[in-house]
Amino acid sequence: MRYIYLALIGFLLAGCMGQAPVTGRSQVVFMSADEENAVGAKGYHEFLQTAKISTDKVQTQRVKRIGERIAKAANRPDFNWEFNLIDDPQVNAWCMPGGKVVVYTGILKMAKNDDQLATVMSHEVSHALARHGAERMSHQEISSGVQQVANILLGATAPEYTNAFNLAYGVGTQYGVMLPYGRNHEYEADEIGIHLMQKAGYNIHEAPKFWQNMKAANPNAPMEFLSTHPSDDNRIKKISQTIQSIEK
Repeated sequence: MRYIYLALIGFLLAGCMGQAPVTGRSQVVFMSADEENAVGAKGYHEFLQTAKISTDKVQTQRVKRIGERIAKAANRPDFNWEFNLIDDPQVNAWCMPGGKVVVYTGILKMAKNDDQLATVMSHEVSHALARHGAERMSHQEISSGVQQVANILLGATAPEYTNAFNLAYGVGTQYGVMLPYGRNHEYEADEIGIHLMQKAGYNIHEAPKFWQNMKAANPNAPMEFLSTHPSDDNRIKKISQTIQSIEK
């Protein structure tokens, strides 16, 4: 029985391999791009029904103008791009699959110029381009499947250890796999985003400055080990390395 389960997992993995843009990293994604984009569009429009869309015409046009330049550089005609500014003090932005982008007004105080705002928006768009959401969902499915197989094997051979295994597996996958997995996605979105910024004609040297602003505003950020996001220092270092590699 265990060989059947392992063979099934291997078959699924072999049939769902892809590559992230720019970095070329191998990916396992079970969901099709069309399915992912449909989910993104649905979630985005549901969000907009309750969100407070900004009435600041100047800043709204700024977000749309920067977004359109980034979208052109991304060259994804299959994406139905939308850009909205949300009146909310959160220091945040995100991009749903299919090019549905939201910027919160709270992040505008961190972005001192258009190049720095392009840093944020290019980063978020890069998550969608690299299909990070679908990849993470697929990874969770794999993790759940491995746990189920292990429980079946333990149930047949050593049932007294099942509860202890599930507890250890939950903690281990959270800190040993899922959180680093999230940090790797962040680093990758940073790298793709820098290339996207340059292609869109923005000053990539403003990217580290934006993250320096974020660091200054949040000096008590949690340790990287306990977070899905990299530390600001590590992020600035890797972005600077990406810029150096582009300019060689």
